[in-house]
Amino acid sequence: MRVISGKAKGIRLASLEGNLTRPTLDRVKEALFNIIQTDIVNTTVLDLFAGSGALGIEALSRGAKKVILCDKSPKAINTIKINLEKTKLDKNAEIILKDYEKALNILKGKEKFDLIFIDPPYADNMVKKSILNIMEFDLLNNNGKIIIETDDEERILKDLEQIQVNVYDLRKYGRVKIIFLNRKG
Repeated sequence: MRVISGKAKGIRLASLEGNLTRPTLDRVKEALFNIIQTDIVNTTVLDLFAGSGALGIEALSRGAKKVILCDKSPKAINTIKINLEKTKLDKNAEIILKDYEKALNILKGKEKFDLIFIDPPYADNMVKKSILNIMEFDLLNNNGKIIIETDDEERILKDLEQIQVNVYDLRKYGRVKIIFLNRKG
């Protein structure tokens, strides 16, 4: 796992040991960031289920002005800190050691985001609740985008029908699916 482009290009990132996290494959991350490359510079980004921090760090490397990385695992937070120090991108990063619901509640009224990455454990049903909270707490800027990584796009797409978001793109990379959302209207 490495930083694909930008200021920290080529730096290898530490990953979490064990099978509790599933890092985004470099080829998927590269494809994802090629799609959103014009939407990153000077943005505020939320990496909600950050794991090793690879998505948020990639955004920082490519010019995001601020990234908030959230994870409930102390081991994940420690890995994020190591990766931010390795890449020298820690000045524009904030870390929250909380589960996603508490993290979103902390951010309510304090922050709005241009990009939000949602990459929870695949077996769990956290996407719908995350997006409901994001919309209820008004955490997404008017032109903001939410990007979901999943292996169960049918369930996610069905859940999204009930939420005020628009699916504007869907990409498949083997069993990994990336769903791109923005506000309806």
